[in-house]
Amino acid sequence: MDELTALAAAGATALVTQMVTDGWAQVRDRVAAFFAGRRGGDGEVVQGELERSRAELVAARDAGDEETASDIQDEWRSRLRRTLRNDPQAVSELRSLLDELAPNANTGSGGTVNNTISGGVQHGTVVQARTVGDLSIGDSRR
Repeated sequence: MDELTALAAAGATALVTQMVTDGWAQVRDRVAAFFAGRRGGDGEVVQGELERSRAELVAARDAGDEETASDIQDEWRSRLRRTLRNDPQAVSELRSLLDELAPNANTGSGGTVNNTISGGVQHGTVVQARTVGDLSIGDSRR
């Protein structure tokens, strides 16, 4: 895998991950500006494309459709790779954007946690968290 392909893959992974976070609107605007600046085009068009991808991603994940979720990531990876190949200045800008999206990724003090529950109905307590401190479930007087 060449450097541009690896950078595009990292960008697509970060983008798709951010699509389902609370900070999505800010990320969407930054990514739209990144693409619009290269096309000399309209950031609102790119925002619309990003929002459509987000809606498809949310629906796919809700339906357990990992293939469609993967397709969305592949679509943005391809788009990023083409952009990087056509505009060498885009490389440093995408790296800066990735640093903003995941400032702790290189320090080992952060990261992303992905939790998945599958296999049918869960008959008990399920805790999904990155870090759990003191946790009491149920009546602690027993």
